[in-house]
Amino acid sequence: MRTWTELDIPDLGGRIAVVTGANTGIGFETARALAEHSATVVLACRSRDKAEAAANRIIENTPDATIETAQLDLNSLDSISSAADAIRSRHDHIDLLINNAGVTGLSGVTENGFEIQFGINHLGHFALTGLLLGHIAAAPAARIVTVSSIGHRFGRVDPDRPADSTGNAYAKSKLANLLFTYELDRRLANTPAIALAAHPGGASTEVFRYSPAAFRLPNLAIARLFGRTPAMGALPTLRAATDPHARGGEYYGPSGLFEIQGYPAPVKSSPRSHDPVRQAALWEVSEKLTDVRYRG
Repeated sequence: MRTWTELDIPDLGGRIAVVTGANTGIGFETARALAEHSATVVLACRSRDKAEAAANRIIENTPDATIETAQLDLNSLDSISSAADAIRSRHDHIDLLINNAGVTGLSGVTENGFEIQFGINHLGHFALTGLLLGHIAAAPAARIVTVSSIGHRFGRVDPDRPADSTGNAYAKSKLANLLFTYELDRRLANTPAIALAAHPGGASTEVFRYSPAAFRLPNLAIARLFGRTPAMGALPTLRAATDPHARGGEYYGPSGLFEIQGYPAPVKSSPRSHDPVRQAALWEVSEKLTDVRYRG
């Protein structure tokens, strides 16, 4: 199998990309690569200062890059709405939406009372995507890429109680990312847009920064053992976002053993992620909880 690298990214001149959690790790590497291939990139981050610092880092290496920032806190529906308003006011369309931001190891609830990992990783991106969908649909061939995880295989979403907070919250949120992607792609069938998902494999990123040491340290050790830098971890997302041959509903991850290492290729997600009953139930409760209804 021929390897796919950043060198395979086509020219993205004229494209507008929004990347959540773009100030660090995989999000930063995704934004950097898109900018280096001439996309206008919006760094949507919780901290405005960190977003500006990330923008400056990209511009230092790519002086002609076009970078914008938007303050986005996925912990808050009000912040999500404000960020979506700001992005819509600057652009008449969005070609790429990369739902990358994520947390693990946190406990508690969001500003709106949702279990925090499910609230940030899934509901926040569900709301943001819905609020930007009109601008996404206005692009000639838009893509929405949501970043999941190998850990989705350990997740459970009860179709009778999709937002229940019991069980492995992080794994559930990552399964929700896939249930959302597959349902969204079906709903986009009569539009020019498509939805895809990706996962980084074992990459060394800040997603584990809030995790207990007993969980964080083994994950970081695995990432270092297999040489999974954030730049390598970003490749599945970048391929899903830019490969002309990628199709809606596909899931990209490392092609190596257990999908921990290797170059990006289409991979399979769990049978549970393809359950249409769970997809529909999650969609319905996500609309109710966020009060964001998708058109059509």
